[in-house]
Amino acid sequence: MSKTKIKPLGNRVIIQRNEAITSKGGILLPEAAKEKPKQGTVIATGPGKTDDQGKLHPMDVKEGDQVLFSSYAGTEYKTDSEELVILSEEDILAIIK
Repeated sequence: MSKTKIKPLGNRVIIQRNEAITSKGGILLPEAAKEKPKQGTVIATGPGKTDDQGKLHPMDVKEGDQVLFSSYAGTEYKTDSEELVILSEEDILAIIK
């Protein structure tokens, strides 16, 4: 698991995408044509969402969770060594156990 220097705010989560699975058929696709995985590992979470009364609602996900998220959710952030996705907790569809 990666240690990032980015700290998400509010109910945002930083996810490291899982590696794409290659086809057994041997068909080579250009990198632009490959669909990015919608599954990844949570590497950082914000403190949670604050409601209108100022009450903090903690996050349902935690660091290390394997999650499934929406296809076009979040913002991609690239470092020298990895590609991360920063998204809102609402964009996470499920925790994979």
